[in-house]
Amino acid sequence: MQKSVRSFVKQSPHWAVAILAILLVSFYWFIWAQDRYVSRATVVLETPQVATPEISFASLMGSGGGGNTHDLLLLREHLLSVDMLRRIDEALDFRSHFTQHGDIFARLSSQDAPIEDLHKYYLRRVEIEMDDYAGVLNISVQAYTPEFAQQVTQMLLDAGEEHMNQMGHRLAQEQVRFLEEQMVRLNERFEEARSALLEFQNENGLVSPTATVESLNQVVSTLEGDLARMQARRTALASYQSEQSAELRQVEREIAALRDQIAQQSERLAQATGDSLNRVSAEYQILELQAQFAQETYSSALAALENTRLEAARQLKQVSVLQSPLLPEYPVEPNRLYNTTVFAIITIFLTFILSMLIMIVKDHRD
Repeated sequence: MQKSVRSFVKQSPHWAVAILAILLVSFYWFIWAQDRYVSRATVVLETPQVATPEISFASLMGSGGGGNTHDLLLLREHLLSVDMLRRIDEALDFRSHFTQHGDIFARLSSQDAPIEDLHKYYLRRVEIEMDDYAGVLNISVQAYTPEFAQQVTQMLLDAGEEHMNQMGHRLAQEQVRFLEEQMVRLNERFEEARSALLEFQNENGLVSPTATVESLNQVVSTLEGDLARMQARRTALASYQSEQSAELRQVEREIAALRDQIAQQSERLAQATGDSLNRVSAEYQILELQAQFAQETYSSALAALENTRLEAARQLKQVSVLQSPLLPEYPVEPNRLYNTTVFAIITIFLTFILSMLIMIVKDHRD
């Protein structure tokens, strides 16, 4: 038996090495490798259905958002980031668990390993896959105790929800803060414009100069109509009465009175100097327009502020758990039979290729 083994080794040393490698790997996977427990969870991102007006401050700012897939990818990258690893290490002592458990090939090399090496190891033990069809994230965490695997998975869920809410609210909070600052300024402008309008009204003793001007225009128009009728009557009287008649003189006095009244009212409406009503009305219209503009701007800012608050609520991302973190009851890693079989197939295939090459070389030598 020993001679046959020795002859086989001498004739086919590469096959002997391959068989030895398969035996060593089988010994490692079936006897030496330590069991690992896997905790799994499935989550989905949901957005609350908040009714928003047609015109929102977010649309005015040109903000847009991606779909749920984009948010899931952002959540996945955060859960696999170095920042997430630091939080888990501080809360659960990730380093100690993976340096105190496992065999020499599977454990963390050193508890003082640099963060780059620790992150590489973290990616070997934490797996997060996105299901594009279902729109969910599948989280899988390996650990040497079922409790630790479940704790890491639960922390990933909690930290992921917190991160998504903070990220979704940051822009909305900045917009709300900006609008609140603008509200104070617009309120001051509105108060100043309204005070200026009231002061102008009090100084001139007129509630609405524009209405007064319109009223005086109507009075002048009425007086001019009366003047025209009196002039027509004077012409008719002059055709058959003398100029010294009492009735004709009475008509002329009324015509003169009407002309004086028209001149007085016209002078009140418009004059070169002084506070004529047309100038007062023009200044009043400017102040009134400024007050109306300030009021409309203030009202628009109030509506925009409320719309932005609704937008902040709409951007809230809730991590809904479809499958809660599992407390594993038996280890599923490593997959001993699968790993051994794959290694044996690859080794045999490579050894067979090496044998063919050796045979081809020998044939050429002969």
